[in-house]
Amino acid sequence: MSVLSGELLPAASPPTATRAAGGELEWLMREWLIGYQSVNTRSAYRRDLGHWLAFLAASGVDPLTEARRVHTHAWLRAQEAAGAAPATRARRLAAVSSFYAWLIAEDHTDRANPIGIDAKRKPRAPRTSSTAGLSRDQADALLAAADTDSSPQAARTAVIVAILLYTGLRVGELVGADVEQLGHNGGHRVLRFTAKGDRPHLVALPAPVLRRLDAYLAGRTDLTGDRTPVPAGQAGAGTRRPLVATASGGRLDRGAVWRLLRRLARAAGIPVTMSAHVLRHTCATLSRDAGANLEDVQDQLGHADARTTRRYDHGGARLDRAPAYTLARYLNG
Repeated sequence: MSVLSGELLPAASPPTATRAAGGELEWLMREWLIGYQSVNTRSAYRRDLGHWLAFLAASGVDPLTEARRVHTHAWLRAQEAAGAAPATRARRLAAVSSFYAWLIAEDHTDRANPIGIDAKRKPRAPRTSSTAGLSRDQADALLAAADTDSSPQAARTAVIVAILLYTGLRVGELVGADVEQLGHNGGHRVLRFTAKGDRPHLVALPAPVLRRLDAYLAGRTDLTGDRTPVPAGQAGAGTRRPLVATASGGRLDRGAVWRLLRRLARAAGIPVTMSAHVLRHTCATLSRDAGANLEDVQDQLGHADARTTRRYDHGGARLDRAPAYTLARYLNG
């Protein structure tokens, strides 16, 4: 066995005893997941596949020998009844389909992919997102609530909100980032990380983020001596140090971020079910309101397709952006 990013992953074929004991599925999942470089991708795919497997287990269906297309349709109908958004259903479907496609490609099964349903019947991601974004006033109120937080980790609170709001990072990218990934590029302070889809990515850190971030790092007791980051793999690089950490220097988890944001939203009187994804949408919308180009917002958020960015931009359908006004100003001087 070998360890990669804290995950136990297979280094060779499992013993016969392990397969006989019912561990074959778990082993196959690990073999499949090891092909994805990003820990965030592996985590997301494991969750989505777990949702499918839990459904089959409740139905008494073996996922390797009995799963068929009818079970896929039943799974989608169950998700619809539970209120799962079309984008969520489509994402789960894609992850599970990828797993079965891998099983077929690696000759682990000769059965058809049960997720290979009629493309016309697949759930399609909507053109607009149901995730609520914050208004400018609400964003200001959330930042103020973070800056006046009275908890023992108040400096960390301010950093988390500022990074999520100004850069639009996903929560997994934030909690997975290390201090050593901070750097410079063309005169800009930046954060480098592996984004969704295993792509290397960087975001610029503007002054409001840096002011809070530098104050937070200066007070970190686990960062002793020289605080100049040394990239992993280079001489002098030490143990990975989380960018946002627990009081003992450990890595913060997603749940802690969600609970923090919801607490701040209540304190600020913001009537939104707060999450890091809300701030990602807010980053897109307010950036566009401020005049940022769609392509630049797309690059910052790491979207492969501009249509995804447009879904995140809740201001895309606002009347004050209507092209009719732009044309009227052009024609009428």
